[in-house]
Amino acid sequence: MIHAALLSLALVACDGGTPEGSKVADQPGRERTLTLAAYTTPREAYGQAILPAFAKHWKEKTGETVKFEESYQGSGAQARAVVGGFEADVVALSLDPDVKTIADAGLITHDWHAGPTEGMVTRSVVVLAVRAGNPKNIHDWADLVRPEVEVLTPNVRTSGGAMWNIAAAYGAAIRGKAGATAGDELAAEDRVAGVLRQVKVMDKGARESILSFEKGVGDVAITYENEAIVSKAGGQPIEYVVPASTLRIDNPIAVVDKYAAAHGNEDLARAFVEFVLTPEAQLAFTRFGLRPAVEVAGAPALPQPADLFTVTDLGGWQTVQDKLFKADALYDRALKKSKP
Repeated sequence: MIHAALLSLALVACDGGTPEGSKVADQPGRERTLTLAAYTTPREAYGQAILPAFAKHWKEKTGETVKFEESYQGSGAQARAVVGGFEADVVALSLDPDVKTIADAGLITHDWHAGPTEGMVTRSVVVLAVRAGNPKNIHDWADLVRPEVEVLTPNVRTSGGAMWNIAAAYGAAIRGKAGATAGDELAAEDRVAGVLRQVKVMDKGARESILSFEKGVGDVAITYENEAIVSKAGGQPIEYVVPASTLRIDNPIAVVDKYAAAHGNEDLARAFVEFVLTPEAQLAFTRFGLRPAVEVAGAPALPQPADLFTVTDLGGWQTVQDKLFKADALYDRALKKSKP
């Protein structure tokens, strides 16, 4: 049963899908429903390209019609929703710790890190979205602490994108690439505090943050590269700057074993996770500004930062969570410093 608190989720039934939780035998001509819980950023990629392509693939392979129910919200909030009773067959989230939250609750029982991409389906980088023509002359992290620059970044308590943003700002500083001495933790904390001091709005998710920016709020939005690309492609007067030192974003996907089994969807969910790593699907992701998790012919060339680092370079997710995001860690301290 879906938890009552989840009634506010953005749940979209595609093509008149069957009710969630229904079980249908694997028979040609029958309909089955796959429920996807995702973070906000790749909504168009899944809804417009990946899901229709998988439905076509599954129909040709099995004769079955597959329908979809989709939910999109901030990655951390989505993980908590699934743990709280939202019965997704597959989760496609922003960052590894959010999938771990679901696994720690006993809902994912297989080794979801197994495989050539270690459970990742897409990649991106943390960039700075700016107004057309870059009127505030923003080029790197150091420009975000200028008093006349208003910054947007989401809330780290609900958004995986926000955690990527803060980790990127911290990482560039601790690596000596953002106006701080390499290895100086206090200087890196002060640099993050300087950025947070300029934050105008903290939305609950990366998509909401870029929508606020499109409405004219702020001078720069720290965001996923693909969010800036999609926004510009949609006709918004937005450009983006790739900092000289920035963080590679790795987005995971996994079957939620307990719910998929309850729905009789184990085979369908596993097939979907396999499908998204095919060249066809990976190339489709690139059309929406995402970087592929595997090499794929025909992918567009995107800017390569001079210093592109990963969470592993920062010690791994457990270290990053302990050092930056647990209660009273660097982020909380920096946030306090940023207040008048």
